[in-house]
Order: sequence, then structure tokens, then C-alpha cells
Amino acid sequence: MTDPSADPVDQFLAAARDETEEMPFRITGVMFQYYVVCKRELWFLSRDVEIDRDTPAIVRGSDVDDSAYSDKRRDVRIDGIIAIDVLDSGEILEVKPSSSMTEPARLQLLFYLWYLDRVTGVEKTGVLAHPTEKRRETIKLTTETSAEVESAIRGIREVVTVESPPPAEEKPVCDSCAYHDFCWSC
Repeated sequence: MTDPSADPVDQFLAAARDETEEMPFRITGVMFQYYVVCKRELWFLSRDVEIDRDTPAIVRGSDVDDSAYSDKRRDVRIDGIIAIDVLDSGEILEVKPSSSMTEPARLQLLFYLWYLDRVTGVEKTGVLAHPTEKRRETIKLTTETSAEVESAIRGIREVVTVESPPPAEEKPVCDSCAYHDFCWSC
């Protein structure tokens, strides 16, 4: 049984490094995006509330992700926790259709780099790509960005371990959100 007062980062790392340790809470890369964009959306995801995968924004993102760099990357899954795309150059790739939400995508990519470094001991550089805009940004794990990831892990745990979702907050992204009806139809 895990100590609820223990640091969530330490709990997560202990479980990720030792298969006999129970993962105290689930974390995925997309949770870092939702943590930045909408904590209510994060809570729904943590409860496996199914979303409409056919919304225009999700379809567009999937199409861009499926086609970009397809001949220069391979999909790698690690420990059942992260699924990353590795470029032929060895860089970790995160593809997004638009730079309109760069910060959430950046934090997701930083989590992948942090996980590789802290859990597997592999240091990598990341590339955040927006192929429809022909933009690429190099992302590196630093002391500051590691602290940012660890702060987000603590925040994610706070959100996903409460019994009820955070209150709905109207944001510009709400209209295109797959969870829109969960927040605004009642």
C-alpha cells in the first residue's frame, strides 16, 4: 500500500522503476496536455470516460500525426506507460496539427524526455513538429523543465484522485472539445 502523504513524483518513479511496486495512479502523456488545457477534461480521461473520437479536431490531429514523418519514425512503447515516436536521428517526436496549443504539447513531450531520463537512464532530445505550418522546435530536458514536469505530476495526481470533476470553466477550446457535452449540456 502506498503512503498517501508521499511525494507523487517519488511514488511514480518507484513504481515505474520496479515492477513489483504498484503504480499509485495512472499517468499518460496526453494527461499532461489536458492538465494544461482543462483539468476537468483530465479528470474525465482518468475515469476512462469515452469521448467521441470523430470530432473534427481529433480527426484532423490524427490525420496529421499519421502522415507526418511516417517514413522517418518508428513507434516505441515503454513500460506500458509511454508511447513515443522516435525519428531515425534518435530524437523523440511529438506531432501536432497546429501551434495554437504549443504549451500543452511541449509539456507532453517534456514528460516523455523526463521519463526516458529518470526511469530508463536514456537522455534524448525532443522535436515538437507542426507539419501543416512547416515548423519544428527542439525541446530539451533541463533542470527547470524537469521541475516543471514534476510539478505537473503532482498537479495531475491532485486532479485524478478526487471523487468529483473540477467545475467547468468556459474556455476558447470548449467548442471543439470532445467532452463539451459533459460540461455544458446539463
